[in-house]
Amino acid sequence: MENSAVLSVDHLQTCFFTKKGKVMAVDDVSFDLLKGEILCIVGESGSGKTVTALSILRLIDHPGRITGGKIMFGKKNLLELTIRELQDIRGNRISMIFQDPHSSLNPVFTTGDQISEAITAHRSVSRKEADARAIELLELVGIPIPEERFHEYPHQFSGGMKQRATIAMALACAPDILIADEPTTALDLTIQAQMLDLFSELRKKFNMSIIYITHDLGVVSEIADHVAVMYAGRIMEKGCRDDILKNPKHPYTKGLIDCLPSEKGKPASIPGTIPNLINPPEGCIFHPRCRFAMEICRLRRPMPSKTNNEHYVSCFLYGDI
Repeated sequence: MENSAVLSVDHLQTCFFTKKGKVMAVDDVSFDLLKGEILCIVGESGSGKTVTALSILRLIDHPGRITGGKIMFGKKNLLELTIRELQDIRGNRISMIFQDPHSSLNPVFTTGDQISEAITAHRSVSRKEADARAIELLELVGIPIPEERFHEYPHQFSGGMKQRATIAMALACAPDILIADEPTTALDLTIQAQMLDLFSELRKKFNMSIIYITHDLGVVSEIADHVAVMYAGRIMEKGCRDDILKNPKHPYTKGLIDCLPSEKGKPASIPGTIPNLINPPEGCIFHPRCRFAMEICRLRRPMPSKTNNEHYVSCFLYGDI
């Protein structure tokens, strides 16, 4: 794997301006995505994972707005591009797969037509060539008898097959980056395992970089190269998979790992809930739920400390106070 970033997110901030107040859904988030790697962004529901992904493609709807930071894709800052320039990147250089495949497929068009349309939107090819490529993609993602399924409508597909079809659509233009937002959550465990194998195969086949969003550390252990742990809009810890899972530093990461079922007995739980982001706590945003909280945690926000080559943690238990 080349040690070069295809995407660099730098101090990203995304706010929602609601009637009750401002919600900082993504708060000073930074990470690099390397060529050909799978980066998992993990955290509880409401931690800001999906908003981070949507911010990369500038798909934040009103009352949300990206208010700070840079998103560098090569030499281009995606936050400075015109809508026309951005449209050439969306679905072409960077594609996204959503959690619910039902909402990604139009029920009144055949599945094959929708994949072909994704190809012709960005490539100067004939419809016949696009249809042939769509059938190849359906076969690639494991849909049996693709020549026949090409002509079928989404309601004729099972949930797992629909998700495979949305992956085929996302791959239509061989993107540099694939963003997958909890794509296996609604699927049973057998299908989920097949899908994870598929993502690993696609990464190898196309040398593609993947941002995989999940709340499931089991998924992280299966496919991740690097991991970013998010909580209440902030990254608590980031590093390579084995460091994060086998040698976690942040109390929140340790809490997530303790929640996993194990042979040692009943899984633990993290007390409390994610705070109201309209009125977040001062200092470290995790301190109300942290059993290691100190006075400084209530007063100051911790900055990322480097614990080894690739491992960063935002916690006053590490680094200089």
